[in-house]
Amino acid sequence: MLSLHSLDFRISALFLLFFCSSLSSLPLSLHSFLFLTQTHSRRSQHIPSRTRIGTMRNVWILLAAVPVWGITLHQRENPAVVQMDIQRNEIADPVARDQARRKRSTISQTLDNEVRTVTGDRDKKAHIDILKETLYFCNITLGTPEQSFRLVIDTGSSDLWTNTPNSTFCENKENGCSVSGTYDATASSSYSFVNSDFNITYADGTGAAGDYVTDTLTIGGTTIKNFQFGIGFTSASAEGVLGIGYTSNEVQVGANGDSAYANLPKSMVNKGLIQSNAYSLWLNDLDANTGSILFGGVNTKKYHGTLQTVPIQKVGNQYAEFIIALTGIALSNSSGTHSYSSSAIPAGVLLDSGSSLTYLPDAIVNDIYNDLGVTYESQSGIGYVECRLASKDVNISYTFSSPTIDVGLNELIIDVGDLYFRNGKKACVFGIVPAGSSTSVLGDTFLRSAYVVYDLANNEISLANTNFNTTENDVSEIGTGTDSVPGATAVSNPVTTAPVGGTAARIGGIGGTGVYTSISATGNMAIPKATAMPRHLALGLAGAGALWAL
Repeated sequence: MLSLHSLDFRISALFLLFFCSSLSSLPLSLHSFLFLTQTHSRRSQHIPSRTRIGTMRNVWILLAAVPVWGITLHQRENPAVVQMDIQRNEIADPVARDQARRKRSTISQTLDNEVRTVTGDRDKKAHIDILKETLYFCNITLGTPEQSFRLVIDTGSSDLWTNTPNSTFCENKENGCSVSGTYDATASSSYSFVNSDFNITYADGTGAAGDYVTDTLTIGGTTIKNFQFGIGFTSASAEGVLGIGYTSNEVQVGANGDSAYANLPKSMVNKGLIQSNAYSLWLNDLDANTGSILFGGVNTKKYHGTLQTVPIQKVGNQYAEFIIALTGIALSNSSGTHSYSSSAIPAGVLLDSGSSLTYLPDAIVNDIYNDLGVTYESQSGIGYVECRLASKDVNISYTFSSPTIDVGLNELIIDVGDLYFRNGKKACVFGIVPAGSSTSVLGDTFLRSAYVVYDLANNEISLANTNFNTTENDVSEIGTGTDSVPGATAVSNPVTTAPVGGTAARIGGIGGTGVYTSISATGNMAIPKATAMPRHLALGLAGAGALWAL
């Protein structure tokens, strides 16, 4: 909203410009008016230039209103703003899926946060619900006429790909490919074949293979013609993926050594839709149905404090993934703070929105499990904890040289429904698991608590603590050049390199097993053991050994 003072000034400024224009016989410049009001706003309010946006529909209303009221954006007179939503829907077993992940003008997309129930049969006597886990999706269209898709937003990969209707996986209608969508090249007049080099290989030996093609992409009301993406004739997943990482991490680059093509963020820059190859991600809390992604901008209402900037680490002498140095981790409650000391810290960690859980060095996870009484089951790769802990005022804090992100237990403890320990207490899944020999990954159980700006142009990450459930929006455009993220402060003397465990086999790298066996079954509950009780997973009690009185 405009204050009366600001409104009065803008009306006065408009009158002044009309007056001056008539004297000079020059046409009135609305851009000049916007510039004048923006300058006044920045000087008088001492805040970064920005604008308020709401839903995708409201953004277009704001854009239409630019000539009248003006939208103050970071060093821009003509903002390019598009808003889209991300929503939540059901998906598959997070650990199995995470292991099958590939290693290797402001546009805003609202994200879908979908809860999926995963079923399992522990001893062939009881069919039980094991996990409800989340991934984040956005809606796009491909082709002419438009074919609709709901794709996983993935910062850990770089290709957009989707199944074809007759793929080996989607031929079975029970696999649910229709939810994510399938691309039919024969139904699109704007389709063009590129090559048959699309071949993404997963850690478990499965994958997706097919063609690279180009077609018309529409996202957030913005259309990009001749956009390249992969289509799978063979695959192992019903869910299409919208990879938004470095172009150096594209399949055709990593697998074939070919030149990179312009993926979605790069295409937006090339088309002039955004100024810089950068975007910010706000997932909101575990219970929220929506979050948002802003290509080319930051939303200052979505975080607390100040954005602090740290460098991205190179991988194999190049920038390929969003790996930064985790320099400290601690557990805190009203009684105090316990900082974990381990040779595993500092550690290079991957920021990956396509991973549901967080994967940390085994030694750190073992200490956290002991302190919170988490029970680890090696068969599923999941830790279990009493659901009651979600109400406790306990944080796990992650430090990255200077910025510290606090993750509450309520964001880490996932209710799995009808699941109990043998003592009758309700059991939940714990959102941190051991990385084993693979790269440590900060997945959605971390990212919900962090507002993250991914600056691919400057190879930097800016972080702040999430402002949960706010309906306010205040958007600033990310400009070009260094220090282009509005309101962000560079960390002094940051850790620039940290060991990166394994080869990231969890997400499809070469080598590694993706199987975690080094964590012991400690804590106050034993390894889960099935009983004949329908929809109940009875977990044994091994004695109360938790260090924290919770």
